[in-house]
Amino acid sequence: MKILLADDHEVVRRGLKQMLADEFGKTTFGEAATAAEALDRACKEKWDLLLLDINMPGRSGIDVLREIKAQRPKLPVLVLSMSPEEEYAVRALKKGAAGYLSKQTVSTELIAAVKKVIAGGRYITPSLAEKLAADLEKPAGAEAHDALSDRELQVMKLLATGRSVKEIAGELSLSEKTVFTYRGRLMEKLGLQSNVELARYALKQGLVQ
Repeated sequence: MKILLADDHEVVRRGLKQMLADEFGKTTFGEAATAAEALDRACKEKWDLLLLDINMPGRSGIDVLREIKAQRPKLPVLVLSMSPEEEYAVRALKKGAAGYLSKQTVSTELIAAVKKVIAGGRYITPSLAEKLAADLEKPAGAEAHDALSDRELQVMKLLATGRSVKEIAGELSLSEKTVFTYRGRLMEKLGLQSNVELARYALKQGLVQ
């Protein structure tokens, strides 16, 4: 089995590799530390599985996922994130992910998730299944933030937690000008005028705590 591990933290890649090697024995691993590297290796080499971190330097992991699935539709992708599943899991699944794992629970769920995905299934936790069912019952366009792009949503959450544009630019490996552009777009889409209004909206929608 060939598995590509895409995460910008070497210690995380090492830990994932160890857990998988202990369980599956003869496994060949590849590694990618940036979004661009993950996209390049996933599309140019043959893999049985991709473990993709959603927050890597460069492009959003969701954007990378979308492009990989367009070029390699049969490649199973398990998305990893520090964010709880209610924030990005549904988006990831809609973009073609075979499953979503929070890094807080990866040590207990990783092996079961990989076995399910390699067998051709999707790994969905009971809590995520409930959310998916609830989302199906919502009328179309029920939430204004559903219209945001993945990067706009990411910037919105960081702004709502009090991060400055400079801090966000550094964390997402973007220019401050680009962050200002995302801020302007999301404010317009949500009909908001200030960061205070944005924070209130995010809290009301349960997007931040």
